[in-house]
Amino acid sequence: MQDTARTLNGLGQSLWLDNITRGMLRAGTLEKYRDELVVTGLTSNPTIFEHAIKGGSDYDAAIRAAGGTDPEQLFFDLAIDDLRQAARVFEPVHARTAGVDGWVSLEVSPLLADDTAHTVEQAVALHGRAGIPNLYIKVPGTTAGAGAIEELIYRGVPINVTLLFSPKQYQAVADAYMKGLERRLAEGLSLDVASVASVFISRWDAKVAKAVPDELHNQLGLAVAGSVYARYRAMLASPRMQRLMNAGARPQRLLWASTGTKDPNASDTLYVDQLVAPLTVNTLPEKTLLAVADHGRPGAPMDADDTAARAVQARFAERGLHVDELAGTLQDEGAAAFVKSWNDLLDTIRQRMEKAA
Repeated sequence: MQDTARTLNGLGQSLWLDNITRGMLRAGTLEKYRDELVVTGLTSNPTIFEHAIKGGSDYDAAIRAAGGTDPEQLFFDLAIDDLRQAARVFEPVHARTAGVDGWVSLEVSPLLADDTAHTVEQAVALHGRAGIPNLYIKVPGTTAGAGAIEELIYRGVPINVTLLFSPKQYQAVADAYMKGLERRLAEGLSLDVASVASVFISRWDAKVAKAVPDELHNQLGLAVAGSVYARYRAMLASPRMQRLMNAGARPQRLLWASTGTKDPNASDTLYVDQLVAPLTVNTLPEKTLLAVADHGRPGAPMDADDTAARAVQARFAERGLHVDELAGTLQDEGAAAFVKSWNDLLDTIRQRMEKAA
């Protein structure tokens, strides 16, 4: 079961788990995944925590002890407690890789997605409150988010940029990351501020499935990923990034997100087998992680030339499905879904608080 994960790791790709529960932490499951499946980090979001809190009684004692705490404040207390434990699991990885790997992630309120100033304020507060050296604060890569990312990198806060869909959106946050570092360089500050840029894949194919013939199913996500990867490689090779690296910066790593297969007729390891690339991360739902460990078949590493990927995108464009336009729609829909998940999460906490009163 370990062979596939070790192969991916040997090719220079990190596998992170896109899940966290208090039960998983207590049972030692995360350590097992680290040791047996080479999982080297973890991502979380409000939906994951809402399911964890709603799906059992693991959080009830902490909710009772909190008394009349505001639901949002209580959520962040619960999440930070869990992420502190997860971060300790990955401390050896973080130390061994000199801070490249071994990260966990906590998301700011999605209600702030279009509010640069308050995103910065909350991200700084959460990072300081958690006191976890291997913690990323997740910030959406919206237009307002790009401004927040630049400011937060400048302030030295490690950032996981989320909700990215296209090369254009990726480029905007990569530029924001470099601008933050360039401001630090101008002031003689350390450039050792880590970041990942999370690009969502499977939602592309779910979005267009009903609008294209069967032979085009499950192709657009991988094609867009190919162009994002080409843009990423160009960023790494750019004189701008290399000047920063020469001064002590580390590159913002590319992270593949939303890699659970949504089409029951497609391989359940599709977005892992086909997205093999060095200096990248693939964050996997638990079900996908176990499928990869059992029967994953990693393909050849991705090509920095996206000619073939753009040819696939052109076939969709012929049907009126244009990447930049769809990416804006997907980001808007994703932001709305995050808000719904956030409200559901706070409602679940309120219900548990009322039950405990």
